[in-house]
Amino acid sequence: MEIKTIGDIAVVNSETPLVADAQSALDLIASVGHECGVHKIALNKAAVSEDFFKLSTGIAGEVVQKFVNYGYRLAIVGDFSAYTSKPLRDYIYECNNGRHLCFVANEHEAADKLGE
Repeated sequence: MEIKTIGDIAVVNSETPLVADAQSALDLIASVGHECGVHKIALNKAAVSEDFFKLSTGIAGEVVQKFVNYGYRLAIVGDFSAYTSKPLRDYIYECNNGRHLCFVANEHEAADKLGE
């Protein structure tokens, strides 16, 4: 795991999943909070378990709830075009119009969305 800060945003990159359930989301929140002291996280897509993107597992809801409860905002950075599930596409759309979670193509977009 690599963490760098850009302003008040922690940019976290990992080639292996860091967020696979509610507990691992809490672990990430604690690590970023301790190391960086920020409440906005841009996380690369590879650091998120594929099960997160299967809405029927409930993992997305559990993870997002942890970020909301602890006052964190999350941007997941990557290419989401391979996902064809209508419910997931709708979820991504709704999240991108909300305040707590967004799905973006790059770190620049993450900084823009999290900075709003």
